[in-house]
Amino acid sequence: MTIETLAWGYGLIEGPRVDRDNNLFFSDVHNGGVFRRSPDGEITVAIPKRRGVGGIALHVDGGLVVGGRNICHVKDGETRVVFDNGAPGFNDLMADSQGRVYCGTLRSNPFDDLDADRPTGECYRLELDGTATELYGGVALTNGIGFSPAGDRIYHSDTGNHHLICHDIVDDRLVNRRALFERPSFFPDGLAVDSAGTIWVADYGHRCVRAISPTGDELGTIEVPAKEVTSVCFGGADLRDLYIVTADNTDDPSRKGTIFRTRADVAGLPNNFAAV
Repeated sequence: MTIETLAWGYGLIEGPRVDRDNNLFFSDVHNGGVFRRSPDGEITVAIPKRRGVGGIALHVDGGLVVGGRNICHVKDGETRVVFDNGAPGFNDLMADSQGRVYCGTLRSNPFDDLDADRPTGECYRLELDGTATELYGGVALTNGIGFSPAGDRIYHSDTGNHHLICHDIVDDRLVNRRALFERPSFFPDGLAVDSAGTIWVADYGHRCVRAISPTGDELGTIEVPAKEVTSVCFGGADLRDLYIVTADNTDDPSRKGTIFRTRADVAGLPNNFAAV
């Protein structure tokens, strides 16, 4: 499998998301800022300076919904806080088909020992009426969130507990919580789901992206020339471009955080747009 190198020189890249014009948005968690890479390779600043952005969603009215110290909608340089419950931070987030946003709270420093005993965080759903619903807790280190193609399951990376949290969605309720692909050496980070239902998960610290079936079986891996693989997303006209972002590049350490791109055999799911 051919992997292209598209951009490098950042700190910890997170939150990749591709819009309808095939612009790739991504953040630099440590150094701050959200950036836009156009299809011709030009990179510009979408949101200056903001640090700690682990998740990005496109908003139906334009602009971006981003995590960090709170959840906010940034459009044309104006910032509107959508949710802030006093948690130290928010990491990955994802909009559902109704435009609601699911997000996870950080209750400890994500850069502490990944196996450290941590206070656990929660998953919230930000509703269209401006309220927030706490869906569940017990998340040791929150990361990627995604939905099955039919929208009847939600997947949530729990890096600290070494598994994907899976719930069925029944009548808008989350039921039947279980762990998918639980391994002591698995550090799931950002994820993306394809149109066949396969969950593509960045495995932080293990130089790869893992393909996990809805039943929790490993279907394959993509080896990445970087130790700290942080997230993935689909894009391109046919949604078969798979973007992989990292916090370092072991082929050339001077390149640091890097954006890679490869081609998948199966298309990813179209983006849902936030409407909160």
